[in-house]
Amino acid sequence: MKLQVTKLGGTKAGDIELDDAIFAVPVRADIMHRMINWQLAKRQAGTHHTKTRAEVSGTGKKPWRQKGTGRARAGDLKRPQDRQGGVAFGPRTRSHAFDLPKKIRALALKSALSSKLKDGKLVVLDEATAKDHKTKPMAVTLAKMNIDSALIISGAEIDANFARATSNIPKIDVLPVQGLNVYDILRRETLVMTKEAVETITARLKGDAVEAAPAKAEKAAKKAAAPKKAAATKPAAKKKDDK
Repeated sequence: MKLQVTKLGGTKAGDIELDDAIFAVPVRADIMHRMINWQLAKRQAGTHHTKTRAEVSGTGKKPWRQKGTGRARAGDLKRPQDRQGGVAFGPRTRSHAFDLPKKIRALALKSALSSKLKDGKLVVLDEATAKDHKTKPMAVTLAKMNIDSALIISGAEIDANFARATSNIPKIDVLPVQGLNVYDILRRETLVMTKEAVETITARLKGDAVEAAPAKAEKAAKKAAAPKKAAATKPAAKKKDDK
């Protein structure tokens, strides 16, 4: 599928061929939902922590005798029902991350890219560079392209002037191609990618599938070439001499 390449400001700069295996796959909302949950869970700090009755400061001495006082029995005053006691079933320091197969993550990214192309919200730039770091000219340039909420994916490195010029514009995010992710794609209305970014992400996502077959073949060849272990033979038991 061909898509028009533009320069900053909206002038045409040729065409680019998009791979249908990446930009024209069926849009799977369920897969993208799983991916976003995985991203948000993984970035949670998980540093919330409450103390149990074993961790709060206090004596372990029995406060009063077991019977005869008319009060409920108690072993110490660090119980959850006591003032300044431990917390029962409170949050503990832990990781919220969970596993998600690599193929599911790749499919979610392809689905997100395809959804933007399907909705006409994918823009390919010749390059994401700026002559100076001024915000106002950059805002005017993006306004000419009808871009007010966008994720801009540059090449392997972000142009310093371009990053500074867009940093103060609301709802405009700039990431290198290594940082392309489903959550940031879907949270902005338009996805803007440079030609370099398109070529890099295409090679990366196609490489996952292409490299899988040779890896399996190489593994099978190594297994076939490995010498079989000789069967271990037990030494014959020595016969005892008859006395």
